[in-house]
Amino acid sequence: MAEETPEQAPGTPSEQPNNNPKRENPFRRKNFRGKYPRPQRKPESEFPSLEKVEELPASIFPEIAEEKQSQLQPQQQKHQQRQPQPPRPQKQSPPLPQAQSRNPLVSVIIPLLNEEESLRELHEQLKNVMSRIGGNYELIFVDDGSTDNSFKVLRDLRQRNNRVKAIRFRRNYGKSAALAVGFQKAQGDFVITMDADLQDDPGEIPNIIRELKGGFDVVSGWKKKRKDPLGKTIPSKFFNFVTAKVTGINIHDFNCGLKGYKNDVVKSVHVYGELHRYIPALAHWQGFKVGETIVNHRPRKFGKTKFGMTRYSRGFLDLLTVVFTTRYVTRPLHLFGGWGIVSTLAGLFISLWLIYEKYFNDQPLSNRPLFIVALIMIIVGVQFVSMGLLGELITRNQQMEKEYSIREEIH
Repeated sequence: MAEETPEQAPGTPSEQPNNNPKRENPFRRKNFRGKYPRPQRKPESEFPSLEKVEELPASIFPEIAEEKQSQLQPQQQKHQQRQPQPPRPQKQSPPLPQAQSRNPLVSVIIPLLNEEESLRELHEQLKNVMSRIGGNYELIFVDDGSTDNSFKVLRDLRQRNNRVKAIRFRRNYGKSAALAVGFQKAQGDFVITMDADLQDDPGEIPNIIRELKGGFDVVSGWKKKRKDPLGKTIPSKFFNFVTAKVTGINIHDFNCGLKGYKNDVVKSVHVYGELHRYIPALAHWQGFKVGETIVNHRPRKFGKTKFGMTRYSRGFLDLLTVVFTTRYVTRPLHLFGGWGIVSTLAGLFISLWLIYEKYFNDQPLSNRPLFIVALIMIIVGVQFVSMGLLGELITRNQQMEKEYSIREEIH
């Protein structure tokens, strides 16, 4: 009897193999790629993007073409408005006037005493010379207490030339006082000093100014060929030789009235007494550069000289004043102490020699006046040193503002 097969429970899959294989879908991606590859097309094909819509005919997208045209119209109008206009001819502005170089102001200071006969001629010579070098000048006449009609002549010159200035002293104070007042009134970049007796040649002023522009602060005239008698030239040479050695400035003629200064020199140097002939030395010790130039000297035409032999004796005393006030005014011990040490050492040396003679050669001291001289030298030396120490104490304790010569200052 045949065996009965058990009935399959509903919902259970049949264990019998399926002889009909499952049919694959040809449109699946993995099958479609292999059999039907995607056609490769270039960016510029028959299906352009909307970015190229302006290249398409207007009949395809009429609304896009209208919108594009409406956007282009205002731009075209602006472009038409912004079309470059033909360049207008520019008006050439007149060239600016170049700044004219200002000629430096030159101040000429002339101290005078009873020189009425030479003032008019001197004024004409100065006016001619100054007009040749630029015409920017002032003439400062300082009347040092004249008793003639010198100041009346100066009033007449002032009416004819407004560049003339005149100052009159009540009495005679000296050339240094006249120069000091002239230095205060001078406003020029260069200051020239000269005498009013026509012996100083105004034609030398351009040479002096040239030397000042060349780098010197003070230029002193040198009367190499002096038109004076031997009674004045020989003492003057001796005086200038001694002064040059003492001051250390190689100048041949300290007494020449024709000198040139820069403005800062005359505002820094203080002139008083009879120190006018030592202005180059005073300027040199303040740090200014001093030079010299040969000038023409002419014989005296009017009047007579105002200086005698007494000016040389006064000049040597003034030289001591200049040396002391410039070199030792702040260190007096160097001057007095130096001489005191020399005197003391000399007295001690003489005393030791006398003592040696007394004890070794049996020479008496009672009849030896040299012993008294030695004691006096020791005492004088001690006094000199004491004076120097007192001077140092006064200098240190004096409450005053120190003045220094300043060449340049930056604010």
